[in-house]
Amino acid sequence: MKSGGKFSRKDFLKTIVLGGLMLPFLQYCGKKVKFLLLKITGTNHVLGHKLWAKDFPQFSEVIHTKYLVIGGGISGLSACRFFSQHNEDDYLLLEMENHVGGNSSNGQNKFSKFPLGAHYLPLPNKENTEIIEFLTECGICQSIEEDGEPVLDEYQMTFPQQERLFYKNAWQNDIVPQKGISAEVQKEFDRFFKMMDAFREKKDTQGNYWFAIPVHDSSREDEVLNFEKVVFKDWLQQHDFKSEELLWLLDYSCRDDFGLGIDYVSAWAGIHYFAGRKNNWSKKYKDQVFTWPEGNARLTHYLSKYSKDKNLTKNLVFDINVTDKVEVLSFDNSQKKTRKIIADKVLMATPQFVNERIFSNRKASSFHYVPWLLTTITLKNEFGGDEELAWDNIIYGSSGLGYIFDQHQNINQIMGEKVITYYKSFSTNDCKKARKKLYSMKEAELKNLVLEDMKKAHPLIEDFILEMQFHKIGHAMIAPTPDQIFGEKAKMAKEPVREKIFFAHSDLSGISIFEEAFYQGTRTAQQML
Repeated sequence: MKSGGKFSRKDFLKTIVLGGLMLPFLQYCGKKVKFLLLKITGTNHVLGHKLWAKDFPQFSEVIHTKYLVIGGGISGLSACRFFSQHNEDDYLLLEMENHVGGNSSNGQNKFSKFPLGAHYLPLPNKENTEIIEFLTECGICQSIEEDGEPVLDEYQMTFPQQERLFYKNAWQNDIVPQKGISAEVQKEFDRFFKMMDAFREKKDTQGNYWFAIPVHDSSREDEVLNFEKVVFKDWLQQHDFKSEELLWLLDYSCRDDFGLGIDYVSAWAGIHYFAGRKNNWSKKYKDQVFTWPEGNARLTHYLSKYSKDKNLTKNLVFDINVTDKVEVLSFDNSQKKTRKIIADKVLMATPQFVNERIFSNRKASSFHYVPWLLTTITLKNEFGGDEELAWDNIIYGSSGLGYIFDQHQNINQIMGEKVITYYKSFSTNDCKKARKKLYSMKEAELKNLVLEDMKKAHPLIEDFILEMQFHKIGHAMIAPTPDQIFGEKAKMAKEPVREKIFFAHSDLSGISIFEEAFYQGTRTAQQML
């Protein structure tokens, strides 16, 4: 995934980065650390759990709107964008948290912004014109050349070094294990990636890709759907993929995108990870990604203008009744009062585990939501020594997903301390149990969990830590287990109620990525209009 050739603007940026590292080192000399600050943040699961009791006051205010959007994640925000761009101004958005963005949110300390969820967006497929239009609107895509090559803002793409892997007690470029692997293992890597290249281009008799983004555009032929009926690990065994290094890479990749590893996700999802992205929009940048210190909260910022002065945060919807209109009861946690909102149509941009608490006939038992822990660590500037931190830093064999260097995209890199964010998903056959365990864990236990993992690559890291912020997300993402994407239960969950209540969330796609959430909100808003 690394670029070469002529000296480019990225090479210039790298020179600035390396040249600026000495100043903050000198600035730090003489400082003494007196204590280590630990704190916990997370989604407002306490308010969310009030849906179980529904012990709310009677409504004291009534609001009328044509369209009501419930849920301020990317699906809800993209729906607002579609309404606005199609001359529909009569809409309102409700969000339970104190901010919009969902998993595309961020935090900030005095040294850097940092993600509280998703932190990058790969270059889209050329067929995904809606995302490309959005990137153009944001100024990320600046223009299109006559030959179709996009002109992209390189300052919003990963600078060198993009990623590295700690393998056999040393750091190496890229995340595919390379140094010291046997010829037999290398052949297995080559055979696997050759198969994925073929799947990437494969189309059915109707001209549909077998594996597409959004997943709705993927082939529905039986030969393809059969991949969703088997666990990825079993499919790999059937094709005689058995090397430790390859299986680790595939397990890591699935945990990174889906939360669960190869023991749990479907073969369709596992193959889609490698074959869904076509790398066909740009010849120059190929498989680069867009990223920012605050992660995908930058994209939330672009989308949020469509809900400005049209959203109510800290509002929990707890009851919906359909008559000739849709009557919605929502508890305002700031003002401690209930409102009745009367709408012509409602878009539920909420996950299915929320919907089942509002609609008695909807069940989410077949939807598996993986809990995640994000830990943002502020470190003395000397951390890493002479090593250059990559944007993405992964530890082979780790139970976590490594860490990102949040300041990697800063041009001048002049700051007193370093800020990194460590990611961990809980890959297990019992997400509910893992979620309860995560919620119960206190600062000291979380600290030990993270540092035990990080010390494999950085045994002295504890000497450099100034602050650790733990961010718990109990229902971080949907896991594409067998029959999750194209199964009957997922299909039923998408069905509107009396053409008045519509559903849009990335869990209905079965894969929790930005493109799917954006598609769900846009598609459903179009359906409503």
